[in-house]
Amino acid sequence: MNKKAIAFGLAATVFLSINLLFNAAPALAHHAMGGNLPNNFGEGFISGLAHPVIGIDHLVFVIAIGLLAALSKKVGIVMPAIFVTATAVGAGIHLQGINLPAPELIISTSVLAMGIFLARESQANLSLLTGLAALAGIFHGYAYAESVFGVEMTTLGAYLLGFSLIQLIISAIAFYTAQALNRSAVKSPLSFRFAGFAICGVGFTFLANVVLGLLFPV
Repeated sequence: MNKKAIAFGLAATVFLSINLLFNAAPALAHHAMGGNLPNNFGEGFISGLAHPVIGIDHLVFVIAIGLLAALSKKVGIVMPAIFVTATAVGAGIHLQGINLPAPELIISTSVLAMGIFLARESQANLSLLTGLAALAGIFHGYAYAESVFGVEMTTLGAYLLGFSLIQLIISAIAFYTAQALNRSAVKSPLSFRFAGFAICGVGFTFLANVVLGLLFPV
């Protein structure tokens, strides 16, 4: 990668980081129903569809998983499927009243880590990458469950279905789009790296927001 490309990617990362730093919300605060619990199947399903989208940290991570799956040719769409399954497990852990340590910190760190993998555009150890995706999925799912404490089982099932479905769709779109670009005659070798820079910017911003919140609690 030439120096101009690196400079452009870093500049974009810094700009994105500064912009997000003043707008980043805690990972557990995203709520599709405006702070109200969903009360039926429809509301639960819509809330589930919305949560991974309105939470920028979640959305960016899901996209990163799809891109990494395309970069890691041997695992294919299996990696996003493992991640989505892990999010359902993480939601179940939270709903059982089991507390996981520092979810916001781990979620933001996971976004940064996936951005680094993409920016390097290297074939990482597949077992390590898949394991990290599963671990991150547990914490992302743990955060999702914050929005549905106390709802009835039908609503809960709809919520789990919604967030699982939307994550599979988003990661699959990222995966197949990246594969199509890889096969294209106009493929740019910088595509994954620029995506990685942007994702690093998001991850760094949320991580900085969490750390500042711990150091200077309001």
